[in-house]
Amino acid sequence: MTISTENKTKIEEARRHDSDSGSPEVQIGTLTGRIQGLTEHLKAHKHDYAPRRGLQMLVGRRNRLLRYLARTNADKYQEVLKRHGLRK
Repeated sequence: MTISTENKTKIEEARRHDSDSGSPEVQIGTLTGRIQGLTEHLKAHKHDYAPRRGLQMLVGRRNRLLRYLARTNADKYQEVLKRHGLRK
């Protein structure tokens, strides 16, 4: 599964420095791309149940990162929600 150019630019904008891959903003961006890919797959293959569990785990991980970001840096949290089009 590849990351779309739109998601890649969102991730690059969220980086704190050139080699940043561990900050919550970047992790949320990569998880969002993976979640969107799995969602499209499951729309096409309704009876494929194995990726469904993986999708649920990714959504849970993203929610934990979002809660952490909201607790530590509310401004970045709002920015990430707006950038990725997430609802909270």
